Amino acid sequence: MKQHLFVFIDTETTGFDPDRHELIEIGGVVVDASKGKSGEYIVLDEFEYKIKPSRIGDADPAALRVNNYDPSAWGDAIPLAEAMQHVAEKTKSMNLVAHNVAFDSAFIEKAFKITGVKNEMHYHKLDTVSMAYAILRNVDEVDHFSLHALCEYFGIKNERAHSALSDARAMFELYKKLMGL
Repeated sequence: MKQHLFVFIDTETTGFDPDRHELIEIGGVVVDASKGKSGEYIVLDEFEYKIKPSRIGDADPAALRVNNYDPSAWGDAIPLAEAMQHVAEKTKSMNLVAHNVAFDSAFIEKAFKITGVKNEMHYHKLDTVSMAYAILRNVDEVDHFSLHALCEYFGIKNERAHSALSDARAMFELYKKLMGL
Protein backbone atom coordinates (compact mmCIF):
# COMPACT_ATOMS: atom_id res chain seq x y z
CA MET A 1 0.00 0.00 0.00
CA LYS A 2 2.94 2.28 -0.54
CA GLN A 3 1.07 3.72 -3.48
CA HIS A 4 -0.81 6.79 -2.40
CA LEU A 5 -3.95 6.68 -4.54
CA PHE A 6 -7.16 5.96 -2.69
CA VAL A 7 -10.77 5.97 -3.79
CA PHE A 8 -13.35 6.55 -1.09
CA ILE A 9 -16.47 4.82 -2.43
CA ASP A 10 -20.02 4.61 -1.21
CA THR A 11 -22.82 2.64 -2.78
CA GLU A 12 -26.57 2.82 -2.49
CA THR A 13 -28.42 -0.43 -3.10
CA THR A 14 -31.90 -1.92 -3.24
CA GLY A 15 -31.19 -4.13 -0.21
CA PHE A 16 -28.53 -5.99 1.74
CA ASP A 17 -27.98 -9.12 -0.41
CA PRO A 18 -25.68 -8.65 -3.43
CA ASP A 19 -27.05 -11.84 -4.97
CA ARG A 20 -30.63 -10.56 -4.84
CA HIS A 21 -30.37 -6.77 -4.72
CA GLU A 22 -28.51 -4.32 -6.93
CA LEU A 23 -26.55 -1.09 -7.04
CA ILE A 24 -28.60 2.00 -7.77
CA GLU A 25 -25.92 4.59 -7.07
CA ILE A 26 -22.15 4.68 -6.71
CA GLY A 27 -20.03 7.67 -5.79
CA GLY A 28 -16.40 8.21 -5.07
CA VAL A 29 -13.68 10.65 -4.09
CA VAL A 30 -10.24 9.99 -5.57
CA VAL A 31 -7.37 11.24 -3.42
CA ASP A 32 -3.60 11.28 -3.57
CA ALA A 33 -1.50 11.40 -0.41
CA SER A 34 1.81 11.88 -2.20
CA LYS A 35 1.33 15.44 -3.48
CA GLY A 36 0.70 17.48 -0.37
CA LYS A 37 3.22 18.35 2.28
CA SER A 38 3.14 16.29 5.48
CA GLY A 39 1.04 13.56 3.89
CA GLU A 40 -1.92 15.79 3.11
CA TYR A 41 -4.52 14.19 0.90
CA ILE A 42 -5.31 16.01 -2.32
CA VAL A 43 -8.69 15.43 -4.01
CA LEU A 44 -8.03 14.56 -7.67
CA ASP A 45 -11.52 13.64 -8.84
CA GLU A 46 -15.06 12.88 -7.76
CA PHE A 47 -17.74 10.85 -9.45
CA GLU A 48 -21.32 9.78 -8.93
CA TYR A 49 -23.54 7.60 -11.10
CA LYS A 50 -27.20 6.81 -10.69
CA ILE A 51 -27.82 3.33 -12.07
CA LYS A 52 -31.01 2.09 -13.69
CA PRO A 53 -32.31 -0.76 -11.58
CA SER A 54 -33.20 -3.81 -13.64
CA ARG A 55 -34.98 -5.72 -10.88
CA ILE A 56 -36.76 -3.07 -8.83
CA GLY A 57 -39.40 -5.64 -7.93
CA ASP A 58 -36.78 -7.47 -5.82
CA ALA A 59 -35.96 -4.31 -3.87
CA ASP A 60 -36.43 -4.05 -0.13
CA PRO A 61 -38.89 -1.15 0.36
CA ALA A 62 -37.00 -0.04 3.49
CA ALA A 63 -33.75 0.22 1.52
CA LEU A 64 -35.45 2.32 -1.14
CA ARG A 65 -36.79 4.67 1.56
CA VAL A 66 -33.38 5.02 3.23
CA ASN A 67 -31.70 5.70 -0.12
CA ASN A 68 -34.40 8.18 -1.16
CA TYR A 69 -35.14 6.20 -4.30
CA ASP A 70 -37.72 7.90 -6.49
CA PRO A 71 -38.13 6.68 -10.09
CA SER A 72 -38.43 10.27 -11.31
CA ALA A 73 -35.03 11.14 -9.79
CA TRP A 74 -33.51 8.18 -11.66
CA GLY A 75 -34.78 9.35 -15.07
CA ASP A 76 -31.24 10.03 -16.31
CA ALA A 77 -29.76 6.93 -14.65
CA ILE A 78 -27.37 4.89 -16.76
CA PRO A 79 -27.15 1.12 -17.27
CA LEU A 80 -25.02 -0.82 -14.80
CA ALA A 81 -22.44 -1.83 -17.43
CA GLU A 82 -21.87 1.80 -18.40
CA ALA A 83 -21.51 2.87 -14.77
CA MET A 84 -19.05 0.08 -14.01
CA GLN A 85 -16.98 0.95 -17.09
CA HIS A 86 -16.70 4.53 -15.82
CA VAL A 87 -15.85 3.33 -12.31
CA ALA A 88 -13.20 0.93 -13.66
CA GLU A 89 -11.55 3.74 -15.63
CA LYS A 90 -11.57 6.13 -12.67
CA THR A 91 -10.31 3.65 -10.05
CA LYS A 92 -7.57 1.67 -11.82
CA SER A 93 -4.78 0.65 -9.41
CA MET A 94 -6.38 2.48 -6.47
CA ASN A 95 -6.99 1.24 -2.95
CA LEU A 96 -10.69 1.06 -2.09
CA VAL A 97 -11.76 2.75 1.14
CA ALA A 98 -15.34 2.32 2.35
CA HIS A 99 -17.39 2.53 5.52
CA ASN A 100 -18.19 -1.17 6.02
CA VAL A 101 -15.96 -2.15 3.11
CA ALA A 102 -17.29 -5.73 3.04
CA PHE A 103 -20.77 -4.47 2.08
CA ASP A 104 -19.72 -2.00 -0.62
CA SER A 105 -17.03 -4.30 -1.98
CA ALA A 106 -19.47 -7.21 -2.31
CA PHE A 107 -21.86 -5.14 -4.41
CA ILE A 108 -19.06 -3.63 -6.49
CA GLU A 109 -17.48 -7.03 -7.16
CA LYS A 110 -20.87 -8.48 -8.11
CA ALA A 111 -21.51 -5.56 -10.48
CA PHE A 112 -18.12 -6.01 -12.16
CA LYS A 113 -18.74 -9.74 -12.49
CA ILE A 114 -22.21 -9.56 -14.02
CA THR A 115 -21.23 -6.78 -16.45
CA GLY A 116 -17.96 -8.40 -17.51
CA VAL A 117 -16.09 -5.17 -16.78
CA LYS A 118 -12.65 -5.82 -15.32
CA ASN A 119 -12.05 -4.46 -11.84
CA GLU A 120 -8.50 -3.15 -11.78
CA MET A 121 -8.56 -1.62 -8.31
CA HIS A 122 -5.73 -2.71 -6.06
CA TYR A 123 -6.62 -5.69 -3.89
CA HIS A 124 -5.93 -3.79 -0.64
CA LYS A 125 -9.02 -2.34 0.99
CA LEU A 126 -9.48 -0.09 4.02
CA ASP A 127 -12.54 -0.05 6.25
CA THR A 128 -13.32 3.15 8.13
CA VAL A 129 -15.66 1.27 10.51
CA SER A 130 -12.76 -0.96 11.63
CA MET A 131 -10.44 2.02 11.87
CA ALA A 132 -12.95 3.97 13.94
CA TYR A 133 -13.53 1.02 16.25
CA ALA A 134 -9.79 0.51 16.79
CA ILE A 135 -9.25 4.20 17.56
CA LEU A 136 -12.47 5.10 19.42
CA ARG A 137 -13.62 1.90 21.12
CA ASN A 138 -12.80 3.25 24.59
CA VAL A 139 -14.26 6.72 24.02
CA ASP A 140 -17.39 6.97 26.17
CA GLU A 141 -19.12 9.45 23.84
CA VAL A 142 -18.95 6.97 20.94
CA ASP A 143 -21.34 4.05 21.21
CA HIS A 144 -22.21 3.58 17.52
CA PHE A 145 -19.88 3.36 14.55
CA SER A 146 -22.27 4.22 11.74
CA LEU A 147 -21.16 6.93 9.35
CA HIS A 148 -23.93 9.16 10.71
CA ALA A 149 -22.88 8.69 14.36
CA LEU A 150 -19.19 9.23 13.62
CA CYS A 151 -19.91 12.33 11.55
CA GLU A 152 -21.90 13.73 14.46
CA TYR A 153 -19.08 12.93 16.89
CA PHE A 154 -16.48 14.70 14.72
CA GLY A 155 -18.75 17.55 13.60
CA ILE A 156 -18.65 16.50 9.94
CA LYS A 157 -21.53 17.81 7.85
CA ASN A 158 -23.21 15.31 5.52
CA GLU A 159 -26.13 17.24 4.10
CA ARG A 160 -27.29 14.52 1.69
CA ALA A 161 -26.80 11.40 3.79
CA HIS A 162 -27.54 8.18 1.90
CA SER A 163 -26.56 9.68 -1.42
CA ALA A 164 -23.38 8.07 -2.68
CA LEU A 165 -21.13 11.06 -3.35
CA SER A 166 -22.17 12.92 -0.22
CA ASP A 167 -21.46 9.83 1.91
CA ALA A 168 -18.11 9.29 0.14
CA ARG A 169 -17.13 12.90 0.88
CA ALA A 170 -18.16 12.51 4.53
CA MET A 171 -16.22 9.26 4.76
CA PHE A 172 -13.10 10.98 3.40
CA GLU A 173 -13.47 13.68 6.07
CA LEU A 174 -13.95 10.96 8.71
CA TYR A 175 -10.81 9.17 7.49
CA LYS A 176 -8.80 12.37 7.84
CA LYS A 177 -10.09 12.88 11.39
CA LEU A 178 -9.24 9.27 12.30
CA MET A 179 -5.74 9.71 10.84
CA GLY A 180 -5.25 12.96 12.77
CA LEU A 181 -5.02 15.09 9.61
